[in-house]
Amino acid sequence: MGMDLLAAMRIYVRVVERETMSGAARDLGMGQPAVSERIEKLERFLGATLLLRTGRALKCTEAGRIFYERSQGLLASAAEAAEAVWATGQEIGGTLRIAAAHCYGEKVVVPTLIAARNEHPGLLMDLILNDAAVDPAVEGVDLSIRLGSAGDGRYLAYPLGEVDHVLVATPEYLDRYGPVLNRQDLARHPFIRVKDAFQNKALPMMDAAGESRPAAIRTAVTTTHWRAMFDIILGAGGIGVVQQPACAAELASGRLVRLLSDHRMRSLPVTALTPPQRPLPRKTRAIIGMLREAIELRRGAAPRGEATGQSWVQTSMSATR
Repeated sequence: MGMDLLAAMRIYVRVVERETMSGAARDLGMGQPAVSERIEKLERFLGATLLLRTGRALKCTEAGRIFYERSQGLLASAAEAAEAVWATGQEIGGTLRIAAAHCYGEKVVVPTLIAARNEHPGLLMDLILNDAAVDPAVEGVDLSIRLGSAGDGRYLAYPLGEVDHVLVATPEYLDRYGPVLNRQDLARHPFIRVKDAFQNKALPMMDAAGESRPAAIRTAVTTTHWRAMFDIILGAGGIGVVQQPACAAELASGRLVRLLSDHRMRSLPVTALTPPQRPLPRKTRAIIGMLREAIELRRGAAPRGEATGQSWVQTSMSATR
């Protein structure tokens, strides 16, 4: 036959999905000329034109659309066949290099890795905590966990779920400085934040109807690490926004209360980024699955911890009677 048809299908499918040779080349870790050459060879082999350039994007011809749809099915079947073989081995081993931001890494990734190590003692971990965005293809990691936009780069992206952020304060702080009854009240309270967060001096809040309701804030303390921010808030030094996994225990115990429960912060998507290789190594697939499950469980069991506005005033007054 003179060519690896399955490999050619994989390249072709990526080109169609990206609509550019350069985008597919980045994802596949190939040079753009090599991708173009493989597509030309594939078209000669099939005796049909598969792609047409329309402006700056590539679009399928009718033959190209048919080949794309059939290729997707064959590639999925090949992946399932590989999965079936991998599943016969019960132990996962080797070293997994994983990168994550400090707060999310400490509160979500670390417990997941502990569970993975308990289940697979032969799996070794190299955990890199770094708030900067880590491109797995550039930094040489197997898995990079990113909050917010996945951006663009030479990697594959696997959605894991979302992370909620909560506006909080301690009961002691509210007793001392008064309740937060509405968005306008926020500007009179010292706001504690991590550097580079909320630099526009406003919180991107939404009301119960999902309408955007930015709220002005007055920054009192900035820090480069989430834990310092959290300790200041727990010490009744001000109010702040914290990732829900980081403050869940404190909300459940009453050490922290949620402010403005009729509003919410916009949730951030959580994405697992991997180098552009298919199929994924079994150890990487296992951790992605465990992270996805952990995120779903945490969001489903998130404590409300609400004591805000008038409800906090009533609670405080009742306690003094």
